[in-house]
This record gives sequence, structure tokens and C-alpha cells, in this order.
Amino acid sequence: MTRFLHDQFAKQYLEELLSSIGEVKAAREVRGEVRQIDVWFSPKPQLQGNPELLGLLGNLAKTSALFEPDHNPVTPN
Repeated sequence: MTRFLHDQFAKQYLEELLSSIGEVKAAREVRGEVRQIDVWFSPKPQLQGNPELLGLLGNLAKTSALFEPDHNPVTPN
């Protein structure tokens, strides 16, 4: 289990939102690196989802993208 529950939530939320418009892989390993990508996304036009319904996220998902949610929780400031 992750120490940062909000980080895990963000990854799962992005995966759920983006899966209707493309291929999503959470925690994908980067070759040649000792790191992982939080969320890897590749759009698929044949899927039935509507990117416009996702607002800014839909705009970001018009092309292949890497999403790295901040692991710190949002504060009121």
C-alpha cells in the first residue's frame, strides 16, 4: 500500500477518466531508468469516449502524454 493515498487516488482517477478515449497504463516502468511513470496515456480515436467532457484533461489527452500527479496533498493555500 502506498504511503500517499491521494497519489494512488490520482493515478486511479486519471486511469478511469482517460480509459474511454485511449490506452492507459499506470505505474509503467521507464527503460534505462530506475523510475516509473505514474500514468502513461495514448489516445485511440476508435474508442467511444468524448474528450471534451473531460475539459482541460481532455485537451491534454489529445496526444500521447505522461501524467505525474503531485504526491503532496492540496492545501488551502
